[in-house]
Amino acid sequence: MSPTVKLILLLGMSAVSAFMSCGPDAGPVERLNVTESIQRLPGIDPDYSDTVIPPNIAPMNFRIDEPGLRYVAHVHPADGNGMVISAGDGRICFPVSPWKRLLNGNRGRAIYIDIYAEYEKNRWRRFEPVSIRIAPDSIDTFLAYRLIEPQYKYYHQMGLYQRNLENFSETCFLHNRVTGDNCMNCHTFYQNRARNMIFHMRSGAASGTMLIRDGQIKKINTATDFNRAGAYAFWHPDGKRIVFSVNKLKQFFHATGESRDVLDMGSDLILYDIRSNTVTTDPGISDPERLETFPSWSPDGRYLYFCSAAEFESFFTDKGDLLYDDIRYDLMRVPYDAETGIFGPRETVISSEETGQSILMPRISPDGKYLMFCMCRYGNFPVYRPDSDLYVLDLAGGRYFDPGINSDVSADSYHSWSGNSRWVVFSSKRDNGLCARPYISYLDRDGRFHKPFVVPQKDPEFYTTFLKTYNVPEFSRDPVPFRWQNLVRAAFDNERMLNAKPDTGVQTGRVPDKTPAEEEWKQKPPR
Repeated sequence: MSPTVKLILLLGMSAVSAFMSCGPDAGPVERLNVTESIQRLPGIDPDYSDTVIPPNIAPMNFRIDEPGLRYVAHVHPADGNGMVISAGDGRICFPVSPWKRLLNGNRGRAIYIDIYAEYEKNRWRRFEPVSIRIAPDSIDTFLAYRLIEPQYKYYHQMGLYQRNLENFSETCFLHNRVTGDNCMNCHTFYQNRARNMIFHMRSGAASGTMLIRDGQIKKINTATDFNRAGAYAFWHPDGKRIVFSVNKLKQFFHATGESRDVLDMGSDLILYDIRSNTVTTDPGISDPERLETFPSWSPDGRYLYFCSAAEFESFFTDKGDLLYDDIRYDLMRVPYDAETGIFGPRETVISSEETGQSILMPRISPDGKYLMFCMCRYGNFPVYRPDSDLYVLDLAGGRYFDPGINSDVSADSYHSWSGNSRWVVFSSKRDNGLCARPYISYLDRDGRFHKPFVVPQKDPEFYTTFLKTYNVPEFSRDPVPFRWQNLVRAAFDNERMLNAKPDTGVQTGRVPDKTPAEEEWKQKPPR
């Protein structure tokens, strides 16, 4: 049963900021018989204490994790005006409209939550106030993600969803129940705008890459005679080109710890030109003796960043054993001239020899100041690496650092930036080590990242019972502008699918169907 939540009128409030009382017993906190003052913060879940939140975020509902008969929470700015919520079961849920007024009226200031617990009849404990600062900068209104079961090996149900961060509205814009139970992944927006996006679907009649440009839906096939279909993607800032990685991924399993793992047995980068429907590449991004993956453009489009490791075959011993835990990726980049379509020479930005770890998933803030990336002990799939942490490269100073937002023992991985470069969202398994949740952190103007908070839910206990993982969180300033029925029709309309044409002048970057390493892999699994 939902908790009885009572909004009560505070003494001394102005007529403009006053709220209606919800019951004759909802007296102000001054009437509580406080007999104990506890000199510590109260236990609350989720823990929103000492966070910096957007002024347009949904109510930060939480559960008071302290013994008691009844609970009261008084949220207010320093001047004392605010609202009081009482709950018999400790679940504190703020009304949306008063919450919005409270946040909008206190941009750049702190608000405080005084929490009281009735430990005996008419005897109350008061805890140290919980402090939350409201940032002056808003966050992108929408967050898109894939919801998938945290299963051992096989997926069953998955869907692409969007959440309005200003309230609790969540919609599914495509579910695999209507596309033949296939896999859908890698949704990517153009400059945080859902009107232009791409995503992939694998297996079955609906397989292919869905390209939505200016609201028009097209299905494309990026596979040509010299490359497989594209996977990880990133829009060029001009909106006319998309860079893809072409990967040969292999899943394998461990007997202890995190059971799942992934190998990239062959990967290159290709450039898809939307206008001409052609695919091209370059030796700098498609070297037969290197693995190249996770592309990301600089905001000005002059550099393409990506991750690269030595070719897969080089990690086999003379006895045929695969030293998979020696595979580490460098952060690299190449210059690019959009007018001529010419790539420049490749250069190493951060070497895995320097870090001793594998560098993955580079994403640059829209203002071009910072590059956030993952690092883990080895490999190319940080989602399955409990040691995966986020790091930030200061592009002006050339120094990378730990932003202080990582968990101690669980994977912190896939991340994206808000359009104003002030907020970053990432997937973290810090809650239970199994299900990834979307966490948000604020980057202030002094270059400091603040304590991350999980995306709030209407029910404070939502995450304790929701056993799906949030995958590929992406900010968007506007909602996905099409209906799922239109997506389904386009997905199954293979007669009008656009088959990309290869750049016949390209003689490099071929990803062969079979490699000696792959044949050897089938005969002898990694040690």
